[in-house]
Amino acid sequence: MDVTFYGVRGSTPCSCDANRRHGGNTSCVVLRSPGDDPIVLDLGTGLRFFGLDHPHGQPLRAHALVSHLHWDHVQGLPFCPPLLCPGAELTVYGPHDGGRPFGEAFDQLMGPPFFPVRASQMSAVIDFVSLTPGRYDIAGAKVSAAFVPHTGETLGYRIERNGVTVAYVSDHQQPVDEPSFIEPAVLALCDGADLLIHDAQYTPEEFVLRSNWGHCTVDYAVHVAAEAGVKALALFHHDPSHDDDTIDSLTLAAAEAGCDRGLDVVFAASEGLSVSLRPATVRT
Repeated sequence: MDVTFYGVRGSTPCSCDANRRHGGNTSCVVLRSPGDDPIVLDLGTGLRFFGLDHPHGQPLRAHALVSHLHWDHVQGLPFCPPLLCPGAELTVYGPHDGGRPFGEAFDQLMGPPFFPVRASQMSAVIDFVSLTPGRYDIAGAKVSAAFVPHTGETLGYRIERNGVTVAYVSDHQQPVDEPSFIEPAVLALCDGADLLIHDAQYTPEEFVLRSNWGHCTVDYAVHVAAEAGVKALALFHHDPSHDDDTIDSLTLAAAEAGCDRGLDVVFAASEGLSVSLRPATVRT
């Protein structure tokens, strides 16, 4: 399974010279395996670049696992070029929102007066499926979904395909009163994964000021990875204020902390980076 990062930022797009190496587009990661439809993790602004990577003129068939409906995780959908072509098909899975089916909530977000075109008016056939915590067969993969502490209903995912496992926990509220506590459901998602893609938005100093914003520190990401016994950790959902040099510095410290806890591979997700996963290997 090949894992490609197309958008790695949280909160808002922030492309600029200072962010050139890691990129400024919001959450979008694509899992590809020979013979299976791609699985897209979140539909942030990075989705446009996934679309540009798709062979021109070939119909796109894909499945998307959406963590939640915040703008930075969904606003790329109408700008993905293959979805503007007849014959394309996309099945989008995500959580209920306050009792409303996932598709109904998405339709409210992507429609007048907030956006001029609804998903149902695009050339592609786009189906929306509500997910609850559980285990599903999707695109040749075993997919486990579980609620992750954030702001509003948010799902994390575990994708098992061809003997390798990717865990995706894009937005994760770090406990304030019990800083080392990890929800058992989150640990189960991450347990022994070949690659964990995890929220790493804040420094400890930033977290003090934003402790109820639904995210966590780089240190907490390392803690989750070490406790879950994953093989590799990708720091993800970088804060818009963190330029390339800041992310490099945070990643270096995280790698040292991870090494002390038996976590050998820690790296910062960046746009365009691909990771090839084979059983018992991680190659970037």
